[in-house]
Amino acid sequence: MPQPVTFCEMPLTGDCANPQPNRQALIQAVAKYAQADYLKATWQISNTLIPYLGLWALMIYFIVQGYSYWLVLLLAIPASALLVRIFIFFHDCCHSAFFPSRIANRIFGYITGIMLFTPFENWQYTHVVHHATSGDLDLRGTGDIWTMTVEEYLASSTLKRLGYRLFRSPLVLFGIIPITLFLVVQRFANTGAGKRERRSVLLTNAAIAAIIAVMGFTLGLQNYLLIQLPIILLAASAGMWLFYVQHQYEDAYWVRHANWDLTKSGLEGSSYYKLPKVLQWLVGNIGLHHIHHVKANIPNYNLQRCLDEVPALQTVAPLTIRKSLKSLWLNLWDEQKQKLVSFRSVKRVRGVRALPWQDS
Repeated sequence: MPQPVTFCEMPLTGDCANPQPNRQALIQAVAKYAQADYLKATWQISNTLIPYLGLWALMIYFIVQGYSYWLVLLLAIPASALLVRIFIFFHDCCHSAFFPSRIANRIFGYITGIMLFTPFENWQYTHVVHHATSGDLDLRGTGDIWTMTVEEYLASSTLKRLGYRLFRSPLVLFGIIPITLFLVVQRFANTGAGKRERRSVLLTNAAIAAIIAVMGFTLGLQNYLLIQLPIILLAASAGMWLFYVQHQYEDAYWVRHANWDLTKSGLEGSSYYKLPKVLQWLVGNIGLHHIHHVKANIPNYNLQRCLDEVPALQTVAPLTIRKSLKSLWLNLWDEQKQKLVSFRSVKRVRGVRALPWQDS
């Protein structure tokens, strides 16, 4: 799991008597990787969107020809995996990182956003807030997953505790919430959204409605839903897991605002999720999330090279798939122990760590 990392002034290798975090040195070391490339971006579009659209065409063929629906569901698995990869391209566009041109990023962001049922600029706004507040206990609530501290949980009403436990249950968090988020919640602008964000919601909704209408008249609404819903459900669930494990693990980084540090929130509060090469390709290197939170405009296709060539980034211990599964049972941030803990562990020590308002 990610461990605290400190940096000397320069260079970023070797020992220091009193090493201190040095964001400037780190940014200088990774700056050259924040160069978007049209050829690399085009190649990624070709090796992802073409197979994705091909799978859609094959699923339509199976539906129209009356083949077993199980074949359609089988194809929905690789299609959803490719849709997750498309989301990474969309995500890069939100950081103006996929193409060298800001306009190209915006246009392609809108196109992929429609495919993902996600309004580009509305999501971009919340994601920027996420980067600016990740790991800040005093600024939770925008672009993150609901996380309570132990003290907050123990001080809450029974109803709120039940609601929180329900929210954090795997079935709800990775089943109900993702599909609700993509199909329902993102049909509306976020609270506090500006004119540009609201417009992106309206344009995306109009485009989705037009696609559904065309599909309804040609393929048939039922057939369209039989293809689209399994793909978006699987992709949304996988995407939620990736987002969850990027910041929800035992030794994550959560501090009060007065002590919050942008570099530490990246290196200590964003996981290096080490995946097999095939899975790493499918998720567009997003597992190298500690690098992304250090410098957000590094394109996904440059993240691995950045890791390989900057020794300082290699000091963050990887989070394996096996270790990441433990995160399913870690639900509360313990400010005293500085780690995520389970509901069960809080229940065991509740009598020992009685809070002032529990004395009566």
